[in-house]
Amino acid sequence: MFLPVDEQLTQIRAGVAEIIPEPELERKLARSRDTETPLIIKQGFDPTRPDLHIGHAVSIHKLQTFQRLGHQVVFVIGDFTALVGDPSGQSDTRPMVSRDEIERNLETYAEQVFTILDPEKTELRRNSEWLAELDLEDVLRLTSQYTVARMLEREDFSRRYAAQQPITLGEFVYPMMQAYDSVVLRADVELGGTDQTYNLLLGRTLQERQGQEPQVCLTVPLLKGTDGQQKMSKSYDNYVGLTMDPGEMFGRTMSIPDLLLPEWIELVTAVDDAERASWIAQAQSDPLTAKRRLAEHVVERYQGAEAATQARERFDRVHREGDVPEDMPTVRLTGEQGESLWIARVLKSAGLASSTSEARRILGQGGVRVDGRTIDDPDCHLSPGTYVLQRGRRKFVRLEIDGAEVGDDDGSCPEG
Repeated sequence: MFLPVDEQLTQIRAGVAEIIPEPELERKLARSRDTETPLIIKQGFDPTRPDLHIGHAVSIHKLQTFQRLGHQVVFVIGDFTALVGDPSGQSDTRPMVSRDEIERNLETYAEQVFTILDPEKTELRRNSEWLAELDLEDVLRLTSQYTVARMLEREDFSRRYAAQQPITLGEFVYPMMQAYDSVVLRADVELGGTDQTYNLLLGRTLQERQGQEPQVCLTVPLLKGTDGQQKMSKSYDNYVGLTMDPGEMFGRTMSIPDLLLPEWIELVTAVDDAERASWIAQAQSDPLTAKRRLAEHVVERYQGAEAATQARERFDRVHREGDVPEDMPTVRLTGEQGESLWIARVLKSAGLASSTSEARRILGQGGVRVDGRTIDDPDCHLSPGTYVLQRGRRKFVRLEIDGAEVGDDDGSCPEG
């Protein structure tokens, strides 16, 4: 049923940052093979945001490796831990997320994760199943197993404490809740990004104190986002979502800095070592071709060859030939009698900016076009009519403004 241990380890090690401790994983794999019993492989994601992205996919693909090797994957949706939010790497306290928002965010999690994992070989669990059942006595028993001094050994906590930045007790409890997930599931292996090492090791500690064999901690590198600076996160708008529109996936991948190409080729592609090395070499000599190849590969990997071809053709039509895409969304707005609409509010309503403040910023940077004209005046107004709005190189919206004819308006956008 199971491959020899050395063959399994070769596949598991590929692309991994660290296995803690690797000899224990080797022993677990040997016992699993001898008894024909799959290991329990766990990873959790908090639905504080609605999208899983290709940064998450680095570890999810490693879960897929364990599936192919015959082991049992448990994908934990942290609907209870999301109430607090993972403090890993945070410089300040996260605002609490409401239960309604969490439920909205996780509606498509199964659909997204099953673009990679085999649904028939995946156990999907919510950690509210056991965490919501804990009473105060249970929580006190849980938290008594770890000290504040040990918690402050964690780098982000110690940094914030030294800087006299607030740390809530809830943030201290978060790693304990994640560790308790491992106890309940009796995890043999837990996966996470390199920023999760402390939380994963705490799972080992708590399992030992509960009389269980401790899990092995397996970490994967953190993928930098499209800005080339921060780790990929929707909070930074530097992500490529797993179920994002194929054209947007392609365009966002094309936007990454050339210096990021080797890292992305290493972490997000599914090719053999020889092809990967050749591709990385191409990124040095011909980064544009390597990047187009990467963008098409990313779309094909998650949405299929046809979607990738269409995304590439659309990108070429818009960016190489200067055409406006035919399949852009249409947004209809209504201006009040005798009034035009403020461009910043229009951008927000059209989904091209998250707020009027962001709209003013991108306008000031020359990042907005109306019917092909760059608009850099954040105080201009649009009269009733039909327009093509463009933010950056990839986002297009057809705008229809209904309303009466507008008289002279000193704030109107200039004619091209």
